[in-house]
Amino acid sequence: MQPELQPNPAGYRVGTREITLDQQRVLRNTYLLLALTMVPTVIGAFVGISTGGIIMQYPIISFFVLLGAVIGLQYAIVANRNSSLGVVLLLGMTFLLGWWLGPLLAAALTLKNGPQLVGIAAAGTGAILFVMAGIATTTRKDFSFMGKFLFVGMIVLLLALIANMFLQIPALALTVSALVVVVFSLFLLHDVSRIVNGGETNYIMATTGVYLSLFNIFASLLQLLMALAGERD
Repeated sequence: MQPELQPNPAGYRVGTREITLDQQRVLRNTYLLLALTMVPTVIGAFVGISTGGIIMQYPIISFFVLLGAVIGLQYAIVANRNSSLGVVLLLGMTFLLGWWLGPLLAAALTLKNGPQLVGIAAAGTGAILFVMAGIATTTRKDFSFMGKFLFVGMIVLLLALIANMFLQIPALALTVSALVVVVFSLFLLHDVSRIVNGGETNYIMATTGVYLSLFNIFASLLQLLMALAGERD
């Protein structure tokens, strides 16, 4: 007979695994900071809608400049992950990515059903987060083993995206967008799993990973919806 599990003042148990108070705190702070990142993202998006002409005029150059800036900010966030400056840098990164998202939103809003497509993409992104976070927190399975495979997949998709900037193949663009949704959905599962299993103890780093996954999922879902269901006047 299995011994009855006793309450632990340091946390509580699900099945045979313990969720400590520290893990609960990291998860809670991650969700709170994630909600806060939506503010500069929305502000950046509004700025991008009205000033994103330079991105549309020089898309390839803008992409590499943005990629370099985001990578640089990520290194800076890692270096300052234990201070309030890390939060400021993260919010700055989300503003920059919001600005980059602006031209895509502007293009979507030119469609007859553009606002509906934006809403569906946002709802779909939220649903994916809910499902993946639910799987990670209820099953308590450690999905950290997926990290290396997902990183390789991300690099392959990045190279395919860069290649298609020159090739301009619509079918390849749709394929890349669909795979981005899949890969970054699994990244969400991986990242939340690391939090609830104690693999990630810094909420700033946790929020950075979850935010980037949500950003890529939303952008790719919107591109898919625009291509497959967009209604032009």
